Amino acid sequence: MKIVAPIRQLDEIAALARAGADELYCGVTPREWAERFGGASANRRPGGNLPSLAALAEAVALAHRNGVQLSLVLNAQQYSVEQIEFALAIAHRYVDMGGDAVIASDPGLLLALAEAEPELRIHVSSVATCRNADGARLYRELGARRLILPRDITLDEAAEIAAAVPDLEIEAFVLNDGCVYEEGSCNTLHLPGALGGPICLDRYAYAHRHRDGRPLSAALAARLQENDEAYRRWLWYRFSCGFTTTADGLPFGPCGLCAIPAFGRGGIHALKIAGREGPPERKLASVRMVRRILDAHDNGEAPAAVMARARNLRPAHEHCATGFMCYYPEVVSRASEAAQPLRDGRAAGAQ
Repeated sequence: MKIVAPIRQLDEIAALARAGADELYCGVTPREWAERFGGASANRRPGGNLPSLAALAEAVALAHRNGVQLSLVLNAQQYSVEQIEFALAIAHRYVDMGGDAVIASDPGLLLALAEAEPELRIHVSSVATCRNADGARLYRELGARRLILPRDITLDEAAEIAAAVPDLEIEAFVLNDGCVYEEGSCNTLHLPGALGGPICLDRYAYAHRHRDGRPLSAALAARLQENDEAYRRWLWYRFSCGFTTTADGLPFGPCGLCAIPAFGRGGIHALKIAGREGPPERKLASVRMVRRILDAHDNGEAPAAVMARARNLRPAHEHCATGFMCYYPEVVSRASEAAQPLRDGRAAGAQ
């Protein structure tokens, strides 16, 4: 499996390649785009882009010199006809630079890219929210070589898609940057805190009540309060545990490291580290974390041992125990179920 990591600065490329990334991805916001389309973003991360096409050309060259591929992100949910024409012009320039792949989500842009640049690799963004094999086949027919799955998909669903469309590479999230809603269906942007911040973190004022106006029982009110508190905790985990780290800089937050053995069995081709806007130190630590667990898996370590290694990497047992930090929480419950007969057997032997 390949490790795919984000960049937004040229000086991140060599360090991430040395740390173990196999592929990198980036966005770009040319001055001409801003002049023509104002605040409309060329991709879903307006704060995580290279500043110019000249910087993009340098990034492609640097990536190749360091032995990694570089993909360009053009993954707004939808583009106008005029924007598609402009995005195509960017893609043409990118191909001339020697770029490796374009990550896109708008079906109109995907088709236009496939027709205009038939040799260019097209990766379908997670923003396209493809959740089943029929959708994957459609994107393959449109010319896609890889499908990046949305965040909230199960391991079984990922494996089913990979098995059903074997000529389409499958990429899945493994670290960082959860999404409270479904990103592909969310038409908001994460504003800076001074401008209001993400809409999904708004502190709404609300009250619970029965439809017929009856007062809530004390037991029901307590259950609802417990649920609200759990939701607030889940939000904190989704937003990378407040962007906290261990003492040596390993990031907390949405994590799928325990799922790497399941990904291997399920035919997943690439593991995505999210967070183009993140600081270089966070990206570097993330790549090192994934590389350590992936190497253990590739070297033949047993799945249970790989999972234990992943849980002890930070360590984050108190976070893992909640299930809120897991991209794929079912992998933890499956491991517990698999261990149950062993525990029962030991208990019986002790008797």
